[in-house]
Amino acid sequence: MWQRIQTLFLGISTAIIFSMFFCTFATIAGPEGTEVTIRYSEKLPYLTLLIMLITSHIAAVASYRTFFLQARVSTIAALLALGFQIWLAVDIIVNRNDMSFSFTALFPLIASFLDFAAAKKSMVDEMTIQAVKGVRKSRKNRK
Repeated sequence: MWQRIQTLFLGISTAIIFSMFFCTFATIAGPEGTEVTIRYSEKLPYLTLLIMLITSHIAAVASYRTFFLQARVSTIAALLALGFQIWLAVDIIVNRNDMSFSFTALFPLIASFLDFAAAKKSMVDEMTIQAVKGVRKSRKNRK
């Protein structure tokens, strides 16, 4: 399972997304020096997107035997991660004066790049297999 690079890419992006369940999103400086931290799991839209992302990543990793399916599922996971990153960017722009944000706000972008790379590699593997099967079939028909 881990011999192929796309499965490794998907495993890393799954770990990155899973770590977001336990990370802080932002810190709000309150009066008298108190700080309030906001976690990704505390906001319902973020929690919903994280659950969707982790589910799509697990499905992509689990479909390692079917290259074409893995490419499609990892593309869907990449698009979900990109949408989550856009949502986080909008929240950061709107609240940039009130909060200090964590570097973990870039995790969906990193996961999206890894997912797109995995999808590309899965499609290349699928096309290579189909080409080899086509060459073998044409050689068989010639004889």
